[in-house]
Amino acid sequence: MATAGKHTPGPLVIGLTGGIGSGKSTCAALFSKLGVPIIDADELAHALVAPGEPALAEIITAFGPEYLAADGQLDRRRLRQQVFAEPASRRRLEAILHPLIRFNIKELVNSVQAPYCIVSIPLLLETGQTDLVNRILVIDIPEALQLSRTAARDRLAMGEIRPVLESQANRSERLAAADDVISNAGSQDELAEKIQTLHKKYLSLSARN
Repeated sequence: MATAGKHTPGPLVIGLTGGIGSGKSTCAALFSKLGVPIIDADELAHALVAPGEPALAEIITAFGPEYLAADGQLDRRRLRQQVFAEPASRRRLEAILHPLIRFNIKELVNSVQAPYCIVSIPLLLETGQTDLVNRILVIDIPEALQLSRTAARDRLAMGEIRPVLESQANRSERLAAADDVISNAGSQDELAEKIQTLHKKYLSLSARN
């Protein structure tokens, strides 16, 4: 059973989530082509740690100057290795970023003028953010495909991918929480057809509220 919040006045808010390598960005891009507003938690996180942003200074204070690259950017790969190797570090980072991301998501949802919007949050379930959305859309693929796609996309070794995978909700937990599921094990054309079908469904649902 899904745990998303009830629909309140405003746009229908669809929480898009899925494990690493499942194709969340591709799905969001396909919704965007249909004119659907996309709010991406990862993009918000990147903006929050840009040079000069208070969150970056807070992270460097918490983790040390070695996590700041020579060009003033956050050394994301080094920090990722640290937080997935040490759960306490991951919790420290989340305590800095997640409240800011959550605030920005709410602000952006309030500004949406469309019938519905997509809020892409990779850790929607893990961080207990389901109250931000009205429905949960899970992008689902088998674990073996997750691993191979992630390795090809990010040029990461399996030893780097496994800790990320293990930090996320498992496949059965995501599926149990879903209101809607898209299997992304096929072609992009198949995926586009599924997105089109859901788009019509969400427009219909938003019209009832």
